[in-house]
Amino acid sequence: MSQQQASLQLDWDVIIIGAGAAGLMCAATAGYQGLSVLVIDHAPKAAAKIRISGGGKCNFTNLDVSAKNYICRNPHFVKSALSRYPSNAFIELVERHGLAYEQRELGKLFCSERASDLIQILRTECDWAQVEFSLKTSVDKLRYVDERYQLQTSGGKFNANKLVIATGALSFPKLKATGFGYEIAKQFGLKVLPTRPGLVPLNFKGKWLERIAELSGLSLDVAVSAGGMRFQEAMLFTHQGLSGPGILQASNYWTEGEPIEIHLMPQVSVLDELKRLRKQAGNLNKWLSSFWPKRFVQFWQQLHPAPEDIANASDEVLEAYARQICEWRLYPAETGGYGKAEVTLGGVDTDEVSSKTFEAKKQPGLYFIGEVLDVTGWLGGYNFQFAWASAVACGLAL
Repeated sequence: MSQQQASLQLDWDVIIIGAGAAGLMCAATAGYQGLSVLVIDHAPKAAAKIRISGGGKCNFTNLDVSAKNYICRNPHFVKSALSRYPSNAFIELVERHGLAYEQRELGKLFCSERASDLIQILRTECDWAQVEFSLKTSVDKLRYVDERYQLQTSGGKFNANKLVIATGALSFPKLKATGFGYEIAKQFGLKVLPTRPGLVPLNFKGKWLERIAELSGLSLDVAVSAGGMRFQEAMLFTHQGLSGPGILQASNYWTEGEPIEIHLMPQVSVLDELKRLRKQAGNLNKWLSSFWPKRFVQFWQQLHPAPEDIANASDEVLEAYARQICEWRLYPAETGGYGKAEVTLGGVDTDEVSSKTFEAKKQPGLYFIGEVLDVTGWLGGYNFQFAWASAVACGLAL
């Protein structure tokens, strides 16, 4: 990987802005087509987001990927790329390089050791494809003249026949994430849909913040519902509110002012269990403790005092108590913002881009791939899989 700007040529077949997952994958794919490829990024290192994702082990894909795992104004947009480059294609790639990986719940695949092992694979592929790099390089001016793209950068002037925007989006600003890709889209007349943080913790204020903060560190297996979607995964109490996979998934569908609904025992039929407990004149506290940590049992009993004499509780009382457990409704104040978000919802309108080549329909030779587009995957490796798939589709079309 050359980073010596002084040695870089002026003219390229393809310039890719963004050295993240999509940018690296597209660069290698294009390079293997015999094209001269330059990747530009303003960050000092390539693939910073891969390095920190998945707790440093990078959840790089999922065994079960389909269009239903994505949020996009056009629900059909992702189908073409995902079908042409499915998750098993990426798995074959990393296996060829000897990457040790592990399967976790719900089909998630992670690096066994560290995410940097995956970055090294992508770097190696780019080296083999003779891709050149100019890192720590900002793009100061971009023009389209005589059917070529002219870039004025902090590392010099570069020209290209094709320009690929793989800049990512607004999540992880500490990794130098920006909205630069959106600015380029607007410069060439493409529509950009409103953005907001996605896969993000939900924060609370006032009395509910005080209550939840006292439970900080506790995790429960729950089902969280928001915006008509339901996710059964873990929920974590934090000092600011709620996090964990279940909450992050639901955050993509939550809108400010609306509630989230939490089923605190999704693995059991709560009303049937309460009736069985009544019949046996059992101990409700002991029963609750078989599902929840002691601290949460105490919290819950203060919030919703249990029937004093469960053996003589009416059906109505048990139904009301079951409903409280199955439909715990909370009103978050806000999300944790882009600083805590794993992805960005919204972005370049997919109606502006070909689903087969990712070329802008109204601007020849300009392509958009990965997270800069209005495509957001669920938690679980889906966003990386779209990065790989859109990058390969674009790289083959260049």
